[in-house]
Amino acid sequence: MRINDDITIEDWELSEQFIRASGPGGQNVNKVSSAVELRFEAARSPNLPGPVKARLKRLAGRRWTQDGALILQVDETRSQARNRDIARERLAELIKKALIQPKKRIKTRPTLGSKNRRIKAKKVRGEVKSLRGRVVDSD
Repeated sequence: MRINDDITIEDWELSEQFIRASGPGGQNVNKVSSAVELRFEAARSPNLPGPVKARLKRLAGRRWTQDGALILQVDETRSQARNRDIARERLAELIKKALIQPKKRIKTRPTLGSKNRRIKAKKVRGEVKSLRGRVVDSD
């Protein structure tokens, strides 16, 4: 399976298991195993660089197993072949997302004007609150 010019997933890294699906299909849903469970051995993959694996693990979330495999379950359609294609497309999209390196955040400091405005607003608010105290009679 080809992801981009540099990365290609080998067949031995993928394993598919067909299971019974829930959802539409009537009586047929109880007889035919149309849902697919695609398992990608991501941690053992020699084609993925280390940083990409780390980002893929974070993107996968609960779909990442303890032994380093990524499991995708698809039961959207009644067709086994179509579910298989959808699972492979989702895997390719997930890996493509993991290939994008996030930009580093550049720390910025607040401007002098914004600091002055903040302090002025705090003083105004403090004055409003100080006027809410008890009224003392001057008799």
